[in-house]
Amino acid sequence: MTTKAFVLIETEVGRTKDVYAALHNQKAKEIKSVDLVTGPYDIITVIEDVDFNAIGNLVTEKIHPIPDIKRTVTCLSIRVS
Repeated sequence: MTTKAFVLIETEVGRTKDVYAALHNQKAKEIKSVDLVTGPYDIITVIEDVDFNAIGNLVTEKIHPIPDIKRTVTCLSIRVS
């Protein structure tokens, strides 16, 4: 079963389009969607990977290094049965 997470991204002022383009250029199959949003965050991405550790690695290795990202918050999806 895959693990899903929502990564909320705050960018530097005026750099949202650059960060959005960089996320699209990642070509990572784990990044399922990238959306510009209003509110306290500028971009929300949906990512899926095999487990929590893989999600953490994806965020720290592929998302955090993108220039002009000011802050991220990763929200792991949980399933209640």
